[in-house]
Amino acid sequence: MTSIESVTLEGADPTSAEAFYTALGLRGQVDVRAAEEPTSGFRGFTLSLLVSQPSTVDGLLGTALDAGATTLKPAKKSFWGYGGVVQAADGSIWKVATSAKKDTGPASLQFDGIALLLGVADVKASKRFYVDRGLTVAKSFGSKYVEFNAPPNHVKLALYGRHALAKDAGVSPDGDGSHRIVIGNDADTFTDPDGFAWEQTG
Repeated sequence: MTSIESVTLEGADPTSAEAFYTALGLRGQVDVRAAEEPTSGFRGFTLSLLVSQPSTVDGLLGTALDAGATTLKPAKKSFWGYGGVVQAADGSIWKVATSAKKDTGPASLQFDGIALLLGVADVKASKRFYVDRGLTVAKSFGSKYVEFNAPPNHVKLALYGRHALAKDAGVSPDGDGSHRIVIGNDADTFTDPDGFAWEQTG
């Protein structure tokens, strides 16, 4: 296994969810299927759209709200850049962010990448698990955060402590964990130490 090819989210209304992700230009990398079991609260993961400048953050957040999302954290500047967080109608949490603090070009709705952040119980242990599965580390900050390399047009994987991830998203860490997401990869089917399911695609 070397990378994430796609993610499949589960929701009560796949048709409306598909319309939401189509509006954001995410179909193909993000799919939707009917929920197989109920969940409540924080699901233990967030997804991020990585963009080039603040006006793109504002444009994509506006598109998401027009398509049925609700605001969890309004867009604002911080020491790391500019971004905001919304929750889709299917319950998944999306962050739109840039490391730039000023616009350097015309406004657009183009994103540069997608990242999946898993909230885990033990960042170091999960890092070892994924390295053993074939992923290579791009960035690592001890027991706080790990980011793995990903090919162009694939979903980037990162690990963060569950409570820290919930705080970053603006939600309570309480909930049913890793339900309602399936991670598609090129080589294997397995479940990780925190209960996140991976399936081979194709």
